[in-house]
Parts: sequence; C-alpha cells; structure tokens
Amino acid sequence: MRLLSRRAVSVLTALSENTYLSAVRAGMVSVVPLTIIGGIFTIISHAPIPGWEERLAPYSQLLEVPHTATYGLLAVFACFFIGYDLGKKLKQEAVVSASLATLVFLMIQIKLEDQALSMDGLGSEGLFTAILVALVSVRVQKLFADKDLVFKLPESVPPIVRESFLSLVPMFSLLLVFWLVRHAAGVDLNRLVQGALEPLVFALNTLPGILVYAFLVTLLWSVGINGDNAMDAIVAPIFIQYLDANAAAARQHQPLPYVTALGFFTTFVNVGGTGATIALALLMLRSKEPGFRQISRVSLPTQIFQINEPIFFGFPIVLNPIFMVPYILNALLLTTGTYLLMEWNVIRRPCVNVPWTTPPIIGHFLVSDWDWRAAVWGAISIVLAMGVYYPFARAAERQRLAAAARPPEAGP
Repeated sequence: MRLLSRRAVSVLTALSENTYLSAVRAGMVSVVPLTIIGGIFTIISHAPIPGWEERLAPYSQLLEVPHTATYGLLAVFACFFIGYDLGKKLKQEAVVSASLATLVFLMIQIKLEDQALSMDGLGSEGLFTAILVALVSVRVQKLFADKDLVFKLPESVPPIVRESFLSLVPMFSLLLVFWLVRHAAGVDLNRLVQGALEPLVFALNTLPGILVYAFLVTLLWSVGINGDNAMDAIVAPIFIQYLDANAAAARQHQPLPYVTALGFFTTFVNVGGTGATIALALLMLRSKEPGFRQISRVSLPTQIFQINEPIFFGFPIVLNPIFMVPYILNALLLTTGTYLLMEWNVIRRPCVNVPWTTPPIIGHFLVSDWDWRAAVWGAISIVLAMGVYYPFARAAERQRLAAAARPPEAGP
C-alpha cells in the first residue's frame, strides 16, 4: 500500500489528468449518445416477436438512416468534440478549434476520383484518424497563436469575425500539409493509423488482453483514481469500433465478430458498478456492524443504476487491502466468465449500446439484443460476486466489531 501511495498514485494521477488524454476522453464520451440512439433502432429492428422482422422488411432502408447518421458519422463528431475540448483547455476559441480540426479531417476523407466523401472513413473506422487530426490541429493552432503568427483585425471588428480570422494562417498551413500528405503523396492516413494501432486493437479482443485491461481499471480505482475515465482515452475508440462491427453484422444476420465490444465491460463486468459492488451492498444489508449496514442501505438504490461511489468511499474500498482484493478479483472473474460464454456462443455478444446507468440484468438483456440467456448470466454474476466478497466482508465486519468492543485506553 505504501508503494502504491508513494510511487504509483502520482504517476497514474498525472496520466489521468493529462490535457490531451482528457480531451480525447471527453470527445469519446460525447459520441456515446450517438451509439445509444443507433442502438435503439437496432433494438426496434430485432424485437423478439414472431414475424417482427418480416413485417419491418419493407422499411429496412428507412430504419438504416438513423444508423448512418449516428454510427456512420462517429469520427466526424469525435473530431469536433475533441477539438472543442482541447481548444478550451489550451485557451483557444473552442468553436474555431473544433471547426478547424473537423475541416482538416473531412478534407482527408475526400476521394480524388469523384471528389466525394468516403463514408468508411467518417464512421468508426476513422476514429483514430479523427483523434490524431484533432490533437495535431489544435496544437498547431495554439503554436501559431503563441508565436503571434496570426492574421489580426482591428478591435472594432466584431469578436466572432476577429476570432475566425485568427485561425486563417494555421488553417491554411494545416490544410496545405495534410493535402500534400493525403492527396499529393497519396498516403492513406486511415489505414496508416489503424495499422499502427492494430496490435492493441487485436489484443483487447483476446482474453489475456481484456484481463489486463480489467486489472488496470480496478487497480486504478483501488488507489482512488477513476479507472474507467483514465483508460477510456485509449480503449473507447476500439470498443466503439467493435460495437459498430457487431451492430452491422447483426443487421445482416451474420456472426458477431467481437466479444469485447462496447457494453462488454460496462454491463457484464461492472455489474452494479465497477468491481460488481452491488454484491457487497447486498451482503452487508444486514451486517452486524452498524456502519456497514447503514452505508449498504444508502448505496443500494444508486447501485441499481450502476453508481457505486457511496459504498466505494464509504466502506471504504479505496486503499483498503481487505476490500481491494475481492474488488479486483470480481472484475477478473466476471471478465473471464463472460468472455468464455460469448466465445463459446452461449450468450450473445454486445451489439447494442445502452446508457451505462441501465440496471443490471435489464442492461444484459438489451446490450445483447434481447438475449434472455445474457439476463440470466447477469443474475448469476451478482451471486458469484457475493461469493467472492463474502469471506472478506465477514473479516472486515469482525475487525470493526472487535475494535468497537475494545475498551478505551486509560488516560495518563
């Protein structure tokens, strides 16, 4: 614990608060509602009602429109939101920063042969390129502003006009460089960036890779850092790509290619909060120790909606070895069990995104596109997590009761 507190926490905190990773994280969080809206239409299209899909067949193309407007443009929105957030953090005009980044991104998606936008690059396949373009564009804008290499108008000019002209020189420079790289030199930036990250993309869909991710997330939480937020900047684009591919396969009635798509961790592993802490709250509802009992009763209503901060900081779990061990073990256990069940096609893989606050079991049912077996596994997951927490919870309870029964030390 001393090693974690002295050495790891400062490094991990700095990583979590990094300006650029924070902007990426904010941008990816901003596009999640788009995947939820697209998921609603997937749920509608595949309702478990006999003859439902046949009835909707004449309207299949109509139902595709919202999906194209959400999943099909994810990279565009991600680029805009990342540029906006980073521009704000770097004290630039945020709207101008976002517009500048989006303009550059759209330019490199234009096909030379017909001057039309490539739709493949605008969706999840272009997410990594969008992140790179947004970070580079806003950083270059900041560099030009710091060096005073901007086109200034008199103060009498309206602020919105003056701000837009400040971006003229960096905009021209960025467009020129990216135009030369993408169109004059013919470098496919989407493929280049995706290829560079291919090992990570592959690893996160394997059992060892996702176990490492689960361990890091819960370890970060255990030392007081929001592990999900800290890791989202790196993994969110990958999980969204997986989800998009699974959703596309589901619409075509093809096997779903990815196990760890968006929803795998947030729904199947974070049951009632990271570390499946709803199980701990259920265990301690009738604890003999009044503090544990009270915190469990207060936190349980929030944990139904996947919010576990009351119990996490109330017991506490953070920097508490007694609860840290089962907290991490539960994440590893549920990750392994869920991965194997999906790999063996016992339960359906994630293909619909639902809000992360969706209660357990209901969330399992919806994320897997109406698979009742996933809902059953959700209920079993809570029981398994209770079994892991049980001996540690009782040990902590005995420790608290013994401390309370100990007579106070005599005074001098």
